[in-house]
Amino acid sequence: MKTLRTIGTLLLVFVFGAFTQLSGPAVEGYDIGDVATDFSLKNIDDGMVSLSDYGDAKGFLIIFTCNTCPYAVAYEDRIIALDAKYKPLGVPVIAINPNNPQVQPGDNFEAMKQRAAEKGFTFPYLLDEGQEIYPQYGAKRTPHVFLLEKTTGGNIVRYIGAIDDNYQSAAQVEDKYVENAVDAMLAGNEIEVATTRAIGCSIKV
Repeated sequence: MKTLRTIGTLLLVFVFGAFTQLSGPAVEGYDIGDVATDFSLKNIDDGMVSLSDYGDAKGFLIIFTCNTCPYAVAYEDRIIALDAKYKPLGVPVIAINPNNPQVQPGDNFEAMKQRAAEKGFTFPYLLDEGQEIYPQYGAKRTPHVFLLEKTTGGNIVRYIGAIDDNYQSAAQVEDKYVENAVDAMLAGNEIEVATTRAIGCSIKV
């Protein structure tokens, strides 16, 4: 009887484990100091974009965002402002939509094109087709920011987290986490706050 119970328990563990693996990609992701691998994703102009395309870049602001999350929408103007401020300094924004468009139709490729045109996005807006990239980074929310520093040893993760401390009002922001991180990186200084908790919608798988 004990043997049968043991076999039954093992079967339950196996079945549950198989279910959890099939329910969506495992999200592990990068830590501060890790080297981020490059990617090649489709942009809203129908071209492909990779980090290696930016020969003169000093770093990148990889921002996982989307059309439909209220938090992401609240940050759109601030993301545009980040690109305007830091792209001339060698740290462009690269936005990636990680959502499954079959689950979230408002985040399909055509909707991405339309939203980018409406808002006047000045940066690439890429579709994580097949949802292969966001698990590598460990993105969990939209928006979720990863600051990379381009070095001879690769693109090093320097900051992970939120854009700032107030998604509801840009005027009431007290801590500009991303700006502080980029400024410190460009100055060659230590980033005092290297990780924060991303506030936003869960990624739709």
